[in-house]
Amino acid sequence: MTKKIFIITGEFSGDNHASKVVRELKKLYNNDIIIEGVGESNLEREGVKLLVNHSKMGKMGLTPKTVIEHIAIGKKIINYLKNEFKPDLVLLVDYGAFNLQISKHLKKAGIKTYYFIPPQIWASRKYRIKTIKKNIDKVLTIFPFEKEFYSKEGINVEYVGHPIVSELPECNNRDEFFEKHNLDKNKKLISVFPGSRMFEIKFLLNIFLKTVKLIEKTRNDVQFVFSHANSLSDNAFKVPYKTIKNENHQLLAYSDFLILASGTVALEASIYETPMIIAYRGPLFFYLVYLLVRNIKKACLVNIITGKDYVDEFLMFDANPNKIANTVNNILDNKDKRDYIIKGCRETKELLNKGLCAYHVALIIKNDLDEEKK
Repeated sequence: MTKKIFIITGEFSGDNHASKVVRELKKLYNNDIIIEGVGESNLEREGVKLLVNHSKMGKMGLTPKTVIEHIAIGKKIINYLKNEFKPDLVLLVDYGAFNLQISKHLKKAGIKTYYFIPPQIWASRKYRIKTIKKNIDKVLTIFPFEKEFYSKEGINVEYVGHPIVSELPECNNRDEFFEKHNLDKNKKLISVFPGSRMFEIKFLLNIFLKTVKLIEKTRNDVQFVFSHANSLSDNAFKVPYKTIKNENHQLLAYSDFLILASGTVALEASIYETPMIIAYRGPLFFYLVYLLVRNIKKACLVNIITGKDYVDEFLMFDANPNKIANTVNNILDNKDKRDYIIKGCRETKELLNKGLCAYHVALIIKNDLDEEKK
């Protein structure tokens, strides 16, 4: 009997990771599978029929309008799954605030539910684990330390590896890249990633701009490029430096040093073994709330995964242009320090390198659904 799976994503990255799982599921089932979901272009390209395009779901902020939109979308999804589609399994992908709420209704409806890329409750809001334990049939984790975390709580969990290990492209044409963008091959390239969301740009861009100007005053052996995240509109920000969009991976791979907004980008940088620092600043109220709910004190994923302090972190009030500029200069002039960061990148890669993450997710789903036949 043909299996039916419904996938719920809420942002571009989840849509991208989920599309790889769909591809592997179709291979394992020889296309004898029906997959529908909530997503956008990546899932559509894999032939997934979308109930909802999540253009509205990706909006940030807890505004009345956003809350109302999410409630309406949630009701639409649940009604469709219960009364029409009736899936064998629902795969939730990332997007914790929405998907954890959905999971409660899926549980009531008796629909088997797996969670791929679960919320990072090991970092903050550990209370969410009660919702996961109650409503999720299996958690598919992307960090090695998460398996023990969930297992201790009696939750059915499997570590599948991190999707970026197999998704990041190889970058082997540095000279060509420098020529394309008229960069000086005789100068170190420092790339600045001010964030992928507008509120990050609001709080970090000026800090990074001041940092760059301070570094410029002290040395003439460097050049700067600002990365313009694919998720941002073309006019999201303007800086008096070269800005490159849609080539983030090349910048991560070909740079001599990176100044990053804290997030997954640090993990991507570690795969390319590029030295970095991370910084983050946001609204004071949200930072105070974060201090109350956080479970760990580290922010950079390289440091979290390895359990060591390989990458310098500049958070909130420490995100000071003078501090950051001094640290960047010290690292550029200190080979041992650069090598130490690269060592951390390599250790991170080793811990994540389970291999084909999407294949593991698809295989677990198929094996579990096949087991139900017996």
